[in-house]
Amino acid sequence: MTHATLPDIVLEPVVRAALMEDLGQYGDITTSAVIPADVRYTARLNARADGMVSGMQIARIAFHLVDPSLTVETLVADGQPCRKGETLMVIEGAAASILSAERVALNFAGRLSGTASMTAAFVAETRGTDARITCTRKTTPGLRTVEKLAVLHGGGFNHRFSLSDAILIKDNHIAAAGGVRAVLEATKAAASHMVKVEIEVDRLDQLAEVLEVGGADVALLDNMDTPTIREAVKMVAGRMVVEASGNMVLERIAEVAATGVDYISSGALTHSARTLDIGLDF
Repeated sequence: MTHATLPDIVLEPVVRAALMEDLGQYGDITTSAVIPADVRYTARLNARADGMVSGMQIARIAFHLVDPSLTVETLVADGQPCRKGETLMVIEGAAASILSAERVALNFAGRLSGTASMTAAFVAETRGTDARITCTRKTTPGLRTVEKLAVLHGGGFNHRFSLSDAILIKDNHIAAAGGVRAVLEATKAAASHMVKVEIEVDRLDQLAEVLEVGGADVALLDNMDTPTIREAVKMVAGRMVVEASGNMVLERIAEVAATGVDYISSGALTHSARTLDIGLDF
């Protein structure tokens, strides 16, 4: 799996916003009331289930934003598997600081490790093929960067980060523009040579028209059954990148990967992954 990281400065605004939301106007009033400032502790982030780790970099940032004097040691890095009961991180320092950052650190670590774990399960189903697993823009508003980073930690790949990254012509674009030919001709007239073009099709006759007109780099096969996907790959014959999408549940991944598609995209990786159970223990 990948050990992808981003500079802390890119992730800090997301973590800072979460801390400000959690600390509210007056900070952690429970900890302030019951924990003396001079009490020091060692705490551990422990995995309570098997999975793929993500969010350790973000957890470290959370602890250090609350208290830069805390000592944080990461034992299992992002992009590494973990076993139930394994210690992922050790935090030493003021107990009050650790407690104030705990929930934000755990929220990120659990959620992102869940996404990484689900991605890893999808990737495992593609073994023996050249198919790659990729996410979509179906992300939590404000958390796209970190959720897509978690997909990388699970061994997957990233689709567009924003609407400005590439031209992706969907079914509604085709309907509004007047058909496949019309939308591709309009794209040819408007697109920079630096911009990739992907077009969604849900029927083989649409794909045939795409191949005839030209102008697209990627064919997105939407909600096709497996035999139709296989036929579409034969039609393309290597002239375009082929991506399969729609109803890409874990149970289908192996058979879809075997059709010869280049990518399999699933929004579930970022919108439906179960949180990995991670706890903080003093």
